[in-house]
Amino acid sequence: MPVSAQTLPVWTQMLGVIDGLLAKAEADPRGDALLEERLTENMHPLATQVRFLVNMPGEAMARLTGLDWTSRDDDPATLAEARDWVATAKEQVEQWSSRDFIGDDQPVELAIPNGMTFDMSAAEYVRDWAIPQYYFHVTSAYAILRKAGLALGKADFVPYMLRYLRQ
Repeated sequence: MPVSAQTLPVWTQMLGVIDGLLAKAEADPRGDALLEERLTENMHPLATQVRFLVNMPGEAMARLTGLDWTSRDDDPATLAEARDWVATAKEQVEQWSSRDFIGDDQPVELAIPNGMTFDMSAAEYVRDWAIPQYYFHVTSAYAILRKAGLALGKADFVPYMLRYLRQ
């Protein structure tokens, strides 16, 4: 399966999930304060999880298509702003389907902020980094809101599965 088919649908679906989670957070009386919630002291808060989730598709596309991308370095200040960022990211992902992706066996360099650099193929990058990291941050956002007491369940994490429901 080409890397485009492994990435674009995941990002589109999971950005929809994040939007749904943030909509439930907006309805909570604590509102924007939920952006500062975190699972533990040494993990990033919800606001930073959102920033990572809107940046990661563009960062991957820069490696996989040569997209000119600059990641955000700020966190959303409000849930409304977070949802706007997610909507913009989703629109961008939907536009990227027409881009030419490098071949699965083409080299990708992944340099992470702690100074480590990894060399792998495009297929390995998608399988071993881009998609797992994306799910990690979606799951973290979900878990932060669950820990904060929001009534969330499996249907909030995989709402797109309803399109496959047997009638």
